[in-house]
Amino acid sequence: MEALKPVDRIEVQVLVDNVTDSLSTVPENVTLEWPALMRAGMRELAGSCQCCANHGFSLVITAHRDGAQHTMLFDAGPVEFAIEYNGTRLGIDFGAIKAVVLSHGHWDHAGGLPMAFDLIRKSNVGQLVPCYLHPGMFRKRALPLPGGELLPIRDIPSPDHLSARGAAVITTTEPQTFLDDMFFLSGEIPRVTPYEKGFPGHMRRSEDGKSWEPDPLIMDERFLATHVKDKGIVVFTACSHAGVVNVLKHARTCFPSAPLYAVAGGFHLAGGNEKIIGESVRDMGEFGLKLIAPGHCTGWRAVHALARTFGENVVVPSAVGKIFAI
Repeated sequence: MEALKPVDRIEVQVLVDNVTDSLSTVPENVTLEWPALMRAGMRELAGSCQCCANHGFSLVITAHRDGAQHTMLFDAGPVEFAIEYNGTRLGIDFGAIKAVVLSHGHWDHAGGLPMAFDLIRKSNVGQLVPCYLHPGMFRKRALPLPGGELLPIRDIPSPDHLSARGAAVITTTEPQTFLDDMFFLSGEIPRVTPYEKGFPGHMRRSEDGKSWEPDPLIMDERFLATHVKDKGIVVFTACSHAGVVNVLKHARTCFPSAPLYAVAGGFHLAGGNEKIIGESVRDMGEFGLKLIAPGHCTGWRAVHALARTFGENVVVPSAVGKIFAI
């Protein structure tokens, strides 16, 4: 963990998220979608110029240090269409992306990966780009239906499929830094809180492929982090199946000498996890976060609870196209 080196600043652009919001006011360090589109060349406001919201998540993160910079992609949303459609309108420089991280093995984070690599390879003249995966991502998964049957979840792209599209696949469970130690990818996240029990009802195929077994913990999920100089650790958690408090506790364990500054991503406090909103929001208070950017699967009830507890100067919800300068 000591290998992570501080950066001067980061810029985080939301490529895919569940919502679009270009009208709400934001702090000075946050750019809304419409100004971001204008920065990318939009000269007339029209529906065809705007981004498309999708149930999924993807961030383009650029870190700066001493005049150098590195850009990476954190997840790739649910479908190839969203990556190309939003990326084109936002003027994303896919050729500048030097690493890709898939947070966990669900379609709403992995479905756009093949298109992302197509766009990267087209822009960087065929250079291979590292893609960090967990070996547990590829087991078949399913969700229960009210009648007791299972609804299969679409498989994510295989390592061979991604390799054919230009990925240099790195499959590991170990934590590591990359891109000149500007970014940190965690290992598996310990489950230590008594109330964060994962994704209720989530199932996976057994090792022999003959039966189904409970898989609420989704242990292939990992978080991403950067260390911004004079601020602290910025944690990116795409879905928080581990529980956002477990994520933050593990981040604090990984970086005991630096404060946690921000957390951004999906906190998975909707649906069956709405019952733990109170405990989750309460315990997030122990980290002294200066920025909380909930998105994707957080749910409106949890967003409201966060805003009531921490205030609008701290809680700035994510939305497609937004840019956070930290």
